[in-house]
Amino acid sequence: MRVLVGMILGSVLTVGIAYLVDSAPTSQVAAGPSAAAHRSLVNWDVVEANWATLKSRAREGWSELRSRVDRS
Repeated sequence: MRVLVGMILGSVLTVGIAYLVDSAPTSQVAAGPSAAAHRSLVNWDVVEANWATLKSRAREGWSELRSRVDRS
């Protein structure tokens, strides 16, 4: 059980830290003329679309499972 909680906590921390790093503005030194454009590490639009798809599939699966149980 501890391993499962540890893996979930690690995943949440990893995604949370990646989001914080992506959303943080660059410093004035790093934003100078020789600096590259600030690019995100993660394409959050794609993550949002994939999350929405996962949630809808989970809801459909749960509804199907409940309907099968209700028929029994």
